[in-house]
Order: sequence, then C-alpha cells, then structure tokens
Amino acid sequence: MWSDTIAAIATGLSDAGIGIVRISGDNAFDVADRIFQSAGKRKRVEEYGSHTIHYGYVVDDGEIIDEVMLSLMKKPKSYTREDTVEISCHGGLFLLKRVLESVLKNGARLAEPGEFTKRAFLNGRIDLTKAEAVMDLIHSQNEFARKNSLQQLRGSVFKEIRELRKEILYELAFIESALDDPEHIDTEGYPERLSNVLKLLLERIKKLLDSADDGRMRKEGIRTVIVGKPNAGKSSLLNLLAGEEIAIVTEIAGTTRDTLQESVRLKDLSLNLIDTAGIRSTEDVIEKIGVERAKKYASEADLIVYVADASVPLDENDSQIMESIREKKVIVLLNKTDLPAVVTKESFLDFYREKSSLWKEEENTFRRPSSLKIEDSFIPCVINTSTREGTGMEEFENAVEKLFFDGVIRQEDEVVITSLRQKEEIREAYESLQLVQESLQAGMPEDFFSIDLMNAYAALGHVIGEEVGEDLVNEIFSKFCLGK
Repeated sequence: MWSDTIAAIATGLSDAGIGIVRISGDNAFDVADRIFQSAGKRKRVEEYGSHTIHYGYVVDDGEIIDEVMLSLMKKPKSYTREDTVEISCHGGLFLLKRVLESVLKNGARLAEPGEFTKRAFLNGRIDLTKAEAVMDLIHSQNEFARKNSLQQLRGSVFKEIRELRKEILYELAFIESALDDPEHIDTEGYPERLSNVLKLLLERIKKLLDSADDGRMRKEGIRTVIVGKPNAGKSSLLNLLAGEEIAIVTEIAGTTRDTLQESVRLKDLSLNLIDTAGIRSTEDVIEKIGVERAKKYASEADLIVYVADASVPLDENDSQIMESIREKKVIVLLNKTDLPAVVTKESFLDFYREKSSLWKEEENTFRRPSSLKIEDSFIPCVINTSTREGTGMEEFENAVEKLFFDGVIRQEDEVVITSLRQKEEIREAYESLQLVQESLQAGMPEDFFSIDLMNAYAALGHVIGEEVGEDLVNEIFSKFCLGK
C-alpha cells in the first residue's frame, strides 16, 4: 500500500478563502496532469521545475471545476520524500470535496489519518519524536506548547536520545568484545568505570523523566478543580477567570449541582478548570451525587483551588474538605474579603493544623504526604480575594507559577518530554540501567550487564522509532488529523 498515490484535503473543512488538496506518491504528477489545465502554454506537470507554482484550472470530464494554483515538489525534497502536488483552490466544503473527488477518480486513493506524516517517518525524513511534535504543534494552545513542539520538531528530543543510545552502545560493544576476546581486552577496573558512566546516564535520563509531568501540564494545561462549601464563590471565580458568565451565580446556596468545565489562560499557563458542587453534608439525593463527583474530580486534579467564604466561620464541612484534599497541591482563596472578615489567613491555618491528620502536635510540624515530592509544599498558600471586586487574581497567578514551576516558566534551551508514550519508554530505560547498577554492586560478571544495557538501548530506540513495531506506528498515526 506504500506504493499507492494518496490524496486528502489538507486544510480545515469549513468555508474559507483558500483550501488545499494534497497529493503524494509515485503517480502524483500523473494524477495532477489528468485534472490540471494550465492557463498558459500546456506542459505536463512533471516537466515543471520542482518547488514551483502554476496558475490554471481543475477540469473534470471537460468541465472546469475551479480556478487554482498548483504547487509541486519533486522527491526527495518534499514533506513525504515522495513526489507531491498541492492544489490551492477556493475554500468551501463542497468545492474542496469536489476537487478531491476528481483527484480520487483519476488514480489516487484517500489518505488515512496521518498518512502523509507516516510516510515522512517511514521514508526516513523524520523520527518518531518529530512526527509526534507535528501533531502537538497543530494542537498547541499556549506559547510553551508551540515553542516546545517546534524544538522537538527541530530534533531536541531526538538528539538527546541518540546521544544516550550512543553511550550505551559503546559499553555494549566493549563488553561483547571483551567476552569474545578476553586475552586481548583487559576488563580490569571496568566495573568502576561503568559505574561512573551509569551515574551520569541515570542523571540525564532522570532529568528527562522529571520534565515529563511539568511538560504535560504546560502543554495540555493544569487540571484544576475548584472546591468549597456552597455559596463560597466557586462559580463566581470560574466566571472571573473565564471572563464571561459561564456558571449561574445566585445568593441561593447549592446552585451548582453538576460540574462545569472551562479552559482559561493565566499569563503563559493554561488551567483546565472544573467548577464542582459545594461540598457539605446533605440529604438531597441530587446534591449528594454532585458532592461525590466533586470529590472524585479533586482526587484526579493537579491543583485544588479551595474557595472559602471569609465572611462566615469555618465548620465541619470545611474540615471534611481539608481532609479530602490533604495530599494535593492546594491554593486557598479566602473569598468575599469585601465583607467584614470572620476568617483570616492566620485563623484559617490554625484551623487547618487543628483538623488536618497530617499535623503532628508533638513535633509542631506536618507529616509529609507520601504522594508529594520532597520539594512540594503541603501547607496551603492562602490568598485574600474578592471575586466581586476582582482582587487577589495577580497573587493567585503568581502562586500557581511558584507551586508548579518555581515561579519561572522556562521555555528556552531545555529538553522537555510532553508525550506519555515517550515518558514510559524512557522510564523503562531508566529502570534497566538501575538493574545494571545493582548487578555491579552484587559483583556479577560482565555478561549480566549487557542484558539490561540492551534493554535500555532498545527502550530508548522505541522513543525515536528506531526499534518499533508496525502496530505501535499505526496507533500513533491514527491519532493524526486527515490530510497531515
């Protein structure tokens, strides 16, 4: 099927000024020649120079379908490394489909999702990380995602993985050579040297792994769940951050009974906000379902925004909320500070210490939750806000940056992993190298090292597609849009 000539609409299926139909394959020029009629001197399409554009018409059965510009790129200097033609016609769903229909009728077949990029990968123009970066770039929703996708498209991940594999391969070759020719290759002191090499490799791979979660959040947005008691101002916060009236806001407690979702931008961060039902003890069947959903979403969140009404005393419902989010990254917004305050930052933290199961009175400190990293703060950041007056939002934005990215959104000169698939393969390589370390410490013979070194080498090969099966390739490219 890879010798087929394929075609698809490469632009959005909507009314627009221009639309593009892309053709790629060995017979791309022949297919284009059957439907393209130049406005000037008639020449076969294949006789035009590569990377040139020509004005004319798409003609089907003698009827002019549209006035177009035809671009052609001769192999191997094209996106797919195949002969490629792009027909730029007037936009509009019906017209684009009509031009594509003519192309398919004259010798091409409809491309599968991502098939142009798959051919670029199979023909050696790009590796698998660059292929995935193409789709990430298309779907980028913030400046970080765009810049990081471009870096990966230019080979940032590929280069790092290739260097790691090169160093592992050197050690594999040395061990195999020493086993094959022990009389001429001395392994005296080799375990110590390999141990030093492994230490550096593990540090570099750990850095890639550590970048993965932050990379996902920067690319896809931080999963943020707003919790609090009824009528604390959760929906008002959602509306304020979104800049429009998404949620119904009334003075009646318990207005929100289901979840509302919205993506918002804070500086260069994206928050995927979920506004939940107010958490409290209730006998209302519908409200109970909303409360349970709120707790479920909170358990899956990257960030909890706990909205507390500063104008009313804290109670057991607040205690219940605190206990349910105790092992999460939390920012507390003491809302309604435009009203006389009953709860202050100090009194809130006192209440938190008193009610939290993490507080160890005898040591005057908190027990660190097992789910948090050693550098994570588990004492919540408390900010005075008023959603009515819009105060406290800048401090809130700064708190999110500090909580996740140490107050700095780094965008340049760092390799960041944003793909879960890549992360899992890199983790496998890391664990395999750890097994080599254990074999060294146990004094095992050299041939034991090569097994786990080879596993690490193969796992890293999966990242860039140098050792990958057809099923995985098909799965990755099936997620691409049609025409790319």
